[in-house]
Amino acid sequence: MENNQRRKGAVRVEPNPKRDAKIHRGAEHHRLKMSDKGRSYLRHNLEVAKQSYFSLLAQPLTTFMTLAVLAIALALPGALYTGLKNLQQLGDGWQGDPRVALYLKMTASDEDAETLSRELLLRDDVAGTELITAQQGMLEFQAMSGFGDVFSFLDSNPLPAVVMVMPRNLSVTEVPLLQAKLQALPQVDEAVVDMEWVQRLAGFVLLAERMVWVLTALFITAVLLVVGNTIRLSIESRRDEIIIAKLVGATDAYVRRPFLYDGVWFGVAGGLAAWVLIQLSLLLLNSPVEHLVRLYNSQFELAGLGFGETILLLILSILLGLAGAWLAVGRHLREIQPQ
Repeated sequence: MENNQRRKGAVRVEPNPKRDAKIHRGAEHHRLKMSDKGRSYLRHNLEVAKQSYFSLLAQPLTTFMTLAVLAIALALPGALYTGLKNLQQLGDGWQGDPRVALYLKMTASDEDAETLSRELLLRDDVAGTELITAQQGMLEFQAMSGFGDVFSFLDSNPLPAVVMVMPRNLSVTEVPLLQAKLQALPQVDEAVVDMEWVQRLAGFVLLAERMVWVLTALFITAVLLVVGNTIRLSIESRRDEIIIAKLVGATDAYVRRPFLYDGVWFGVAGGLAAWVLIQLSLLLLNSPVEHLVRLYNSQFELAGLGFGETILLLILSILLGLAGAWLAVGRHLREIQPQ
């Protein structure tokens, strides 16, 4: 009887989605979109980079000394590379156009020299000739040496006529064979191929290239050590801060990020400073090199770092700064653990 009354008194409650949503609103689960996570990550990295930049400015003496060492360590291999590039440019200019100088006998007239120059053009192994008469040779000597008054004390011109012969597609070993053939001509007093110094220059360039690679490896190691030691000192000075951050749940990636940006800033500033040092060195050498080039009547121009090479220098310096910081943080961060 009582059970029947309870069944009669019970009210059936129909499900209501809006009412149930209000009742269970107390604990809601939110999911962040990937775009929101990306913006948050980027915002945090920008903030950390800014804090790292100003923290380096707050220590001007330490930052300046570190940057000075980095700039010198990066500028030296860069300067060696620039010098090697100019040597290769000088050597290629001579190796690409070998010549045989035919010094004619003093009894040969200008007509004989002109005839010989035209006859040599008929040879299959000769690409071209250039005639320098005795009078032209004397004028060039006066202009280049500055001793033009010497000829006024001489009864006759002591310089012979010269025929410059350009070989046609001959290797370095074939040019001496052409030299021997031209030496046998009756009008020729002496045939000279000035290839020995070019070969020596090529050997020196090869040696210098190996030295540049070895020194570059040494200086890269020095950059890694300098950046790593600077980051290590920074970690030790912030040991308490790191311990507190780990106690509240900070991950190693979170703690590592500011020090990595320190390495990046060191790389950027060190690369720019190294580029400035290289350009200043070339500016100081430009005037004496131009004077030497004029004495040899050459068209050689001192070349510096191009745009692509400058960008490569900056990228390399940034990567070295980042690598040095990563190695230092990875080693010392594991040693700092909250007790």
